[in-house]
Amino acid sequence: MRLWRFLATLGLTAWFAGVATAQQWSLAEAAKPYAGTTIKAIFLDRPGYKAAAKLIPEFEKITGIKVTNEVIPYENTREKIVLDMTAQGGDYDVVLVDVVWIGEFASNGWLVPMEKFYNDPKLADPALNLKGFFPILLDSFGTWDKKIYGLPFDNYAGLLFYNKCMLEKAGFKRPPATWDELLKVYAPKLTDPKQGIYAFALQSRRGETQSADSFMRMLWPFGGSLIDPKTFEPNLLSPGSQKGLQFRQDLMKYMPPGIVDYDHNEAVNALAQGKVAMITEWSAFNGTLTDPKSSKIVNCLGVSTEPAGPAGIKGALGGFSYGVNAYSPPERQAAAWLFIQWITSEAKAKDYIRAGGVSARMSAYKDPAIQKAYPFTVPMVKAWEQGNPIFRPRFPEWPAISEIIAQIGTEMMLGKVSVKDGAAQINAKVKEILSKAGYYDGKKPKLQ
Repeated sequence: MRLWRFLATLGLTAWFAGVATAQQWSLAEAAKPYAGTTIKAIFLDRPGYKAAAKLIPEFEKITGIKVTNEVIPYENTREKIVLDMTAQGGDYDVVLVDVVWIGEFASNGWLVPMEKFYNDPKLADPALNLKGFFPILLDSFGTWDKKIYGLPFDNYAGLLFYNKCMLEKAGFKRPPATWDELLKVYAPKLTDPKQGIYAFALQSRRGETQSADSFMRMLWPFGGSLIDPKTFEPNLLSPGSQKGLQFRQDLMKYMPPGIVDYDHNEAVNALAQGKVAMITEWSAFNGTLTDPKSSKIVNCLGVSTEPAGPAGIKGALGGFSYGVNAYSPPERQAAAWLFIQWITSEAKAKDYIRAGGVSARMSAYKDPAIQKAYPFTVPMVKAWEQGNPIFRPRFPEWPAISEIIAQIGTEMMLGKVSVKDGAAQINAKVKEILSKAGYYDGKKPKLQ
């Protein structure tokens, strides 16, 4: 009994100590040494960043820290960051890190390991709760070599957005469950080129959109992959990869002309204006499609997981974390951390969602009110829980590989090279890049 009383007393003491610590820490107090500091963040012209912009005045009022931003087109973002980092300029204190840039940025020492901040009791909110992030998001977007370099901020799951009214008019009561069903059953009935109406739009503009959102999206559901996870050999000539890439070619006759020039905005707008019946797009664009100012199909919008292929539902995984620039001065690093910690916190998750963002916090989506107000979150959470963590390899060589896929993948879609020959060309170039980088002689780790 004495032992149990002792343990109980010890437990209560620890609990009260924790409560006291939590009560003692406040964002306002933590920010006092940095009041008057100005930090700069990279923004994209996407809903999650517009949502953050709505919340920033609250952070500035509490902390006295000024948060500025520069809106950069996605295709130019990595180049801007790399130029700043190689010059050790520290222009951007809050660094936007794509899922496929984390290996490059962390390996080069461009980001401050987050443990520097979350192990500092003066800077770390006791309610930080790293375990409260969806594991696949924290692992994929913010973690490299078992260290956390960023917290998930702008978070995407690939979803099927569709026009319920168009589908019902064509005789369909539900969206297609499989890619095969979409191609063979739905697409012919939903396409009318004379009226400028098409069944599907796959964003495929040359660049990361082509390599990730178009090319890679069609590999995994069909049992293919860019690289064999076991042998690390290029894998585009495998039966699954070939089937997926050929499927993309077959689907093109049901897509708008000029689809290789469609970026995200063009694909979303085509659905929003009633020009296409279905798109597979990032969850973050739900806000655009439900806004009466930008969408004609608000009352007809439906959303589900991406269709299944022979290998099951293997939806796209994408998104960004926010990290701290290793070349920024210490006071701006601390201020940047306080902003990142706050904007990604559980306390602000629902506010961020209501403002138009997509939080990475699990707790926010357990709220029935959030599920009812934002129906897209239900299939989105399902997609994150099923997971496809190596949708795109995260190693530092991805940017070089992405450029090759973007070029040859576009040529495939245009019919300038066959699916088989194009895959062989990409395989050869990928093997050359990875060989030079030391992946086959044991000098480098493989897929993370």
